[in-house]
Amino acid sequence: MLIEIRNLKLNLGTHAVLRDVNLTLQKGQIYGLLGPNGAGKSTTISVITGLRAPTAGSVRVLDLDPVADSLHLHSRIGVLAEQAGFYDWMSAGDYLMWFASLYQKNLDKTETAHLLSRVGLAGQSPAPIATYSRGMRQRLGLARALINQPELLILDEPTNGLDPRGRREIHDVLLDLSVNHGVGILLCTHLLDDVDRLCTRIGIIAQGRTLLEGSIADLLSAQRAAVRYRLRVDSTDETLRIPDDITLLARAGDWWHVEIASHIKPAGAWRKLLDAGIRIDEIHREGGGLEELYMSVTEAKEAA
Repeated sequence: MLIEIRNLKLNLGTHAVLRDVNLTLQKGQIYGLLGPNGAGKSTTISVITGLRAPTAGSVRVLDLDPVADSLHLHSRIGVLAEQAGFYDWMSAGDYLMWFASLYQKNLDKTETAHLLSRVGLAGQSPAPIATYSRGMRQRLGLARALINQPELLILDEPTNGLDPRGRREIHDVLLDLSVNHGVGILLCTHLLDDVDRLCTRIGIIAQGRTLLEGSIADLLSAQRAAVRYRLRVDSTDETLRIPDDITLLARAGDWWHVEIASHIKPAGAWRKLLDAGIRIDEIHREGGGLEELYMSVTEAKEAA
């Protein structure tokens, strides 16, 4: 187990910031830590990295105590904070070589170029960091987090400032790390699209408490979170029978608004429609799934 947190509590003075957080992350998993602003996500990360000592509960990271074994722990993890600071007068290459020296690691120019290329910054090394956009700084922060070939990556909003192509490139890097190198990744983000594509396991926290934790598939199934789509179909025959597990919510000309049950895969639903004689020309996802699960859980907590 890379991270194992049980009943974590943290008080700052008389204020309870974390009241009951639970989190487990295994090798090769990408875990999405979700929650509204002020839920306690960044504070949880500060405990995981040993920057704050818990008031109560159990916290083990790489089977180490993050506070007592912080030096050993930091040699084995990579961290990208939401606000990643840099020395703006340095070039990216010089900065990575300097940062590597903190790990007592000599990073040569070839290794530096490989790291920069891996995160989409090939050819940028000579330019000073002061000229970098927010998205380029995010890429450089990820390169910095990979210097020590970590067993565990902790990333706070890693795709902030990136355009859709840049986000996809970073997704591919993270998937390669988890699938092909067994790196565990804790991903703290507000972008549910990132979680949908990358994560197999999530935890939702609000007001310092873990509300739900588990595999996305199991949680969606347990919550019966259906998914809604807008389809453009080549049929106006209202006598056609809609297959089971698919609910027709509304019809406007050749556009259908449908909902498919959580236990059926979208491809299976479209096959059922085709077999029923309904040809589909366009498909657009409208909502439901992870988004609906997140909203229902956090809204219920706010109402309580």
